[in-house]
Amino acid sequence: MRQLTHMPLAASITAPALPVGARRRLSKLCVAIQGASPEGMIERAGAALKDAKFFEFRLDSLPKPATALPLLNQFLTRNREVTAIATCRRKQNGGNFAGALAAELDLLAKAAQAGCQIVDLEVESAEEAKPAQLAKLRAAGAALMVSFHDFMRTRSLEAAADRIAVFKPDYVKVVSTARSLADNLAILRLIEDRSLSAHVVAIAMGEEGIVSRVLGVRAGAAFTFASFSDGTETAPGQVAVRTLLDMYRVEHLDQATRVFGVAGNPIAHSLSPLMQNTAFRRENVNAVLLPLKVRTLADLLTLTQELPLAGVAVTMPLKQEVLPHLANMDPLTGRIGACNTLRTGVDGKLYGFNTDVAGIVRPLEKRLRLKGARIAVLGAGGAARAAVFGLVDQGAEVFVVNRTHEHAVTLARQAKAKSLKHELFAKQHFNVLINATPCGMKGAKQTLPIAENELNADLVFDMVYNPLETPLLALARARGIPVIGGVEMFVQQGARQFEIWTGKPAPETEMLRVVEHELRKRG
Repeated sequence: MRQLTHMPLAASITAPALPVGARRRLSKLCVAIQGASPEGMIERAGAALKDAKFFEFRLDSLPKPATALPLLNQFLTRNREVTAIATCRRKQNGGNFAGALAAELDLLAKAAQAGCQIVDLEVESAEEAKPAQLAKLRAAGAALMVSFHDFMRTRSLEAAADRIAVFKPDYVKVVSTARSLADNLAILRLIEDRSLSAHVVAIAMGEEGIVSRVLGVRAGAAFTFASFSDGTETAPGQVAVRTLLDMYRVEHLDQATRVFGVAGNPIAHSLSPLMQNTAFRRENVNAVLLPLKVRTLADLLTLTQELPLAGVAVTMPLKQEVLPHLANMDPLTGRIGACNTLRTGVDGKLYGFNTDVAGIVRPLEKRLRLKGARIAVLGAGGAARAAVFGLVDQGAEVFVVNRTHEHAVTLARQAKAKSLKHELFAKQHFNVLINATPCGMKGAKQTLPIAENELNADLVFDMVYNPLETPLLALARARGIPVIGGVEMFVQQGARQFEIWTGKPAPETEMLRVVEHELRKRG
């Protein structure tokens, strides 16, 4: 596969002129508006005016689309700065309109007369229509967008674009469904290849397709689609307009923008995009980080090489799977056997780091001297490995305590720490107690990793960060014991990633603020 070349943005391409009714500089963001009633649709459009002036009105979402046209005309008359697309997709073509082709064409023509500057006609309807019917639609005065949708997969995109090109539309719209991250590459290449000769809109639907939604305009697409808000999506994987504007800064992406990702499955609720994109904006770094739903490591590696990605934060089990693909790694990553941060070198090769250790060590260093400190780590999984190896490196006396004692023994032997049976742990005292188990995590059945009478430490560190106040932290506070929440660890490991990727000090305070704020919002 060839690397994407990142063509100039749509605003600077040479493409066919638009009809007079649509001859204006379009925003890069079109907000898709649907509603259960005409009044609800127009009300939602009015609420969206604070964020956008470019809307797609999904008339096929209404039981009787024609009843919305008078209200739509009033809205567009009052808001002449708005550019509007009218869509009334038939059921057999993936929409909700139950009418015949003639009724669809009539509705779109009337929508143009009501003030919509662009009408969207499915390629299947265009192929079914007679030349006279299409001529009549064009005569209504709006620019014509002809669209193709594949609701199952991404394939034959060039053939789909060729089908559309037969009708010489003002906009070519090709929409597929991403089943892998690599499917985004096909969409972006279609945009690059076609955007010099046509106004192209191309998107891959689904959670894996977010790369195309954010980076499409950077590749030369005329615009991308957004939802009014979370929960109002008109297509799978659609992103809220405020998220595209604030978190991903779609209107500011250019050819110099470095692209990063956080990879995992599931990944939709990851706080890394919010945290890192906030840090990029705060420090004036021209970069964006996207959530990448990864089903296979090979898929991630393809995207990393072909897009290319400047760096990736990886989650389990990718932390171990990626190791054989690294050109080099820091010594700690090799000893732990887990890499959570990738950086692409100027040679195009991948270099691995482990910042989970920094997430544990940095908060503790601020509060006590680690050399010689007695630290108990509850758990023997991936999170515990980072804690045990990192703290042993700092000279701490580390005790591994795990429900399955044999796992504690194995980890302790590998890290040159000590293992401790649970019954002996309860009789000792430690400078720090670290919970590296999922106990207390939102949705977890077990809330405490130990019994209430076993809280035998001067400081309690819970690596769980959702919820902000875990049962273990609440118990420690009630006993007057100082605590470190998992959110501080999450931010510190992210801060180290930021430093590896950018070479700049991370804005830790701002990163912590936005993460805490978001966790409180989520409850």
